[in-house]
Amino acid sequence: MTSLTSVRVRYQTIEIGNTDIHVCTLRDNQQFSDPDDEALNLGICSASWPLFGVIWPSSLVLANHMLDYDIAGKRILEVGCGMALSSLLLNNRHADITATDYHPTVEYFLDRNTLLNSSKEIAFERLDWAQVNSGLGRFDMIIGSDLLYEDQHVSILAAFIERHANPNCEVIVVDPGRGRKNKLTAKMAEFGFSSHHIKPEDTTYLDMPFKGHILTFSRA
Repeated sequence: MTSLTSVRVRYQTIEIGNTDIHVCTLRDNQQFSDPDDEALNLGICSASWPLFGVIWPSSLVLANHMLDYDIAGKRILEVGCGMALSSLLLNNRHADITATDYHPTVEYFLDRNTLLNSSKEIAFERLDWAQVNSGLGRFDMIIGSDLLYEDQHVSILAAFIERHANPNCEVIVVDPGRGRKNKLTAKMAEFGFSSHHIKPEDTTYLDMPFKGHILTFSRA
């Protein structure tokens, strides 16, 4: 696992409704530590290395959206979890939650933050969306935030979701407005998902207005 001896971290408590989630994150997005080129060998450059390790607005929107969401009896997957704020929240709600990300350092912070919140261990698997032989299985709900950085991600993400979605499945993706929500909607429709896009009702917990949408895809 990647050494973190050379990076600075911060501890903070994030209020999601009346729920407090305690997290250790990178101090800022200037931190970097890849002494064994583990991330570099996975195609993660020094400029993008720290992006997993801070709390982004979209992750706050997703966590707040999941605060009172109906999760009873559902097996849930958070895709591209990063700091896994929603996974930590859902774990606090005693959900059946699994987290996944490609970055080699995510699991270290996930384990650390699970302990900070005195919660049960969260299942985690590090994998690439293009990987077709993962042991994840299928889920009733798949969630994620700020996933569509490049056009090529749209088809890869949609195919990943299809491989891990039960026939009856709900998918929630918070998109900050990167211009690819309609492309994702079209690809999801090819897999039989209907869609519903909404603006979050209240984002006063953010420092700036949120320009994106909550994308909900469902298939029954």
